[in-house]
Amino acid sequence: MAKQKSIIKLEGTIGDISFYKSKDGFIAREKTSISAERIATDPAFARTRENGAEFGRAGRASKLIRTAFQPLLTSTKDSRMVSRLTTLLVKVLRGDATNKRGLRTVQDGTLQLLRNFDFNIEGKLSTIMFVPYAFTVDRVAGEAEINIPAFVPEDALSAPPGATHFKIVSGCAEIDFLNGTTVEDIQSSQMMPFDSTATAPTVFTSTLPANSTLPFFQVLGVEYYQDVNGSMYALRTGSKNALSIVNIDE
Repeated sequence: MAKQKSIIKLEGTIGDISFYKSKDGFIAREKTSISAERIATDPAFARTRENGAEFGRAGRASKLIRTAFQPLLTSTKDSRMVSRLTTLLVKVLRGDATNKRGLRTVQDGTLQLLRNFDFNIEGKLSTIMFVPYAFTVDRVAGEAEINIPAFVPEDALSAPPGATHFKIVSGCAEIDFLNGTTVEDIQSSQMMPFDSTATAPTVFTSTLPANSTLPFFQVLGVEYYQDVNGSMYALRTGSKNALSIVNIDE
């Protein structure tokens, strides 16, 4: 793959070279002479098929996680979040020590690699919120909690210019990567002013299936707003809105 540096940017195909525009600019790529049928049947491409199957599994797992927390991703994701998450899930899958290559699964992989994954790389939770929160999971009862002590917003949060208010958002999801299903509970705090007045302690209690044997994912984030004549407008600033996977209970 090569980048086009000419003043004239090409799109289309000339001979065996394809020209197209991507997020990285204008790209030139040589067309392959290997047919899809050969890749699917030739023993020489067995490893390629194995890699393809596992990458597809990681992609489906990525979509499952994003679907579970979609209500929180509107303003707390970056343009490369999908590719970053899928790439990390490939590493999770490769940690599966139970199944053979090509058959490895995310659910049997090293899920803890996803802990502290930031959906918005430009606004990491660790650089936005300086509060020592804690989390607990009661699998028998099917409850997951995130406890946040009282804090002074101006001291404990890094807010964008113009922010007058904020919300703390939270979610927990039971994710079945093998069957492609999720059960989630999404919550948010009340709207709070961004000032020097200490907040009250906040407790998010999510309800999930009792006695579950599936992994629980807990996320925590911050969303900022601006009060304009009594109406709250979300500040969709990529550098400050944060959402992170803070715990994975297996």
